[in-house]
Amino acid sequence: MNVSVSDIVLIYLAGINVLTFLLFGIDKYKAKHAQWRVPEATLIGFAVLGGSVGALLGMKVWNHKTKHNKFRFGLPLILLTQLAAVVAVYYMFFR
Repeated sequence: MNVSVSDIVLIYLAGINVLTFLLFGIDKYKAKHAQWRVPEATLIGFAVLGGSVGALLGMKVWNHKTKHNKFRFGLPLILLTQLAAVVAVYYMFFR
């Protein structure tokens, strides 16, 4: 079986986004049940590590962290930065 770098990157991105999405759901559940919460730094950290799409979907699906400006504006900014980095890498190495 021949696994390419792009396959590994896609598998990583799928995994990190599913995990980030689930973390938002877990945190929402814990917030509703007055339990220990997932730290905001962890939620943002997973978005920075590539889970920004999962974070945005988690916000939307569970209506979670939607009133916090660092999430409302920060997560889209993280996603845009990641997309810009992908475009830059593409133009530098694959054009």
